[in-house]
Amino acid sequence: MDFDEFTGQVQHRLELPGTGHAVRAIRATLSTLGQRIPADAAEDFAASLPLEIKWYPTGAVDSHGERFDWTEFLERVSEIDGQDKAEVAYHARVIVDLVAEVVPESDFQQLRDQLPESQESENWGQLFEIVDAGGWSESQERAVGGGPQGGD
Repeated sequence: MDFDEFTGQVQHRLELPGTGHAVRAIRATLSTLGQRIPADAAEDFAASLPLEIKWYPTGAVDSHGERFDWTEFLERVSEIDGQDKAEVAYHARVIVDLVAEVVPESDFQQLRDQLPESQESENWGQLFEIVDAGGWSESQERAVGGGPQGGD
C-alpha cells in the first residue's frame, strides 16, 4: 500500500473532507504512539507502512518509550489533531485497524505487547476495539452509522 492508498483509506473510513484532514489524523495518532513505545518497536511496526507514514512514529518523534495511559494518549492526539477526545479516539481506532491490515501480524502484536490493555493498568485495550471486533468494513460502518463510537 502506498501513501495515497493509505491516506485515501483513512479519509474514506473516517469520512473526512480532504486528504489534509486524513494526514493530520494519521500524524497525530502515529506520532503519539511513537512517543509511547520504544524506538525499536516503532521501527518494527512502521517498517511496512508507506515511507511518508513510517516517518510519523519513528523520525518525527523526539522521545520514545514515554509512559502514559490511554487517557493521556487521547489528550495528546487531541492537541495535535484539534478534535475532541471522542473524535480522536475513533480516528485512532480506525487508523490502528488499517495499520493492522498493512503490517505483518508479528509486528502488530509487538505493538500491542508494548501497550498494557487492562483497565487496571493503562487501558490501551480501547485502542484495539475495532481490530478485536474483526476490523472495519463497509457493512459494520453502515450498521453503526459511522462517526465516533463510545464515550471516551
